[in-house]
Amino acid sequence: MLKNYRIVLEYDGSRYDGWQKQGNTDRTIQGKIEGILERLAGEPIEVHGSGRTDAGVHALAQTANFHLNVKLSDLEIKEYLNQYLPEDISVIRLDKVPERFHSRLNAEEKTYLYQIETAGKKKVFERKYFYGFGRPLDVNAMKRASEYLIGEHDFKSFCSNKKMKKTTVRNVKRIEFQEKGSQLFIRFTGNGFLHHMVRILMGTLIEVGERKKSPEQMNVILKAMNRSEAGFTAPAEGLFLEKVSYKA
Repeated sequence: MLKNYRIVLEYDGSRYDGWQKQGNTDRTIQGKIEGILERLAGEPIEVHGSGRTDAGVHALAQTANFHLNVKLSDLEIKEYLNQYLPEDISVIRLDKVPERFHSRLNAEEKTYLYQIETAGKKKVFERKYFYGFGRPLDVNAMKRASEYLIGEHDFKSFCSNKKMKKTTVRNVKRIEFQEKGSQLFIRFTGNGFLHHMVRILMGTLIEVGERKKSPEQMNVILKAMNRSEAGFTAPAEGLFLEKVSYKA
């Protein structure tokens, strides 16, 4: 009998072409997991992720689900996956969930973390996980700009998919800033995010922090609904999918 399993994963996205399986590469997170599950089950298994992290983006807690019929305990399935997954991908939790559970469709909100190093050089052992901006930022101006983004808005200006046919309206619930010495941590929590949306929001906030844009311009950019009005797309290495929340 097929059972629905949920897994929570952490991975270093540095050497991968993103979450989503693609025909022209075998370097995807979804592809690695499906390959191991196919070996276990003796047939193709489809893994559904809560969202598609881009090439180079990391995850502290990506959620996914799949259906499987094997005579193994939850712990044995988890151990099997971790035995054969590369060292930069790990299943940190696995459990059975109701048949109707879907990791993407049932997600209530997601939190992304972006990490910036403002010192002249990144710390050697953190170099793959921070954007090495290398210059001071006006964090107070960035905070003021972020206030315009809170709530339900059309975020078309912050979407890199020009052919997007579905709605570009999203609800950003919180943007939180934390400073530790020369390092800046920004968390974005919302009900969902568009293609490259967090990285474009981040790039635009950085331009505010550089004083290339004023905090008040954020409202103008939102209303323009034009990608060219927003800032640059911040690099992937600073971005983590930190948390995916579901109803209890």
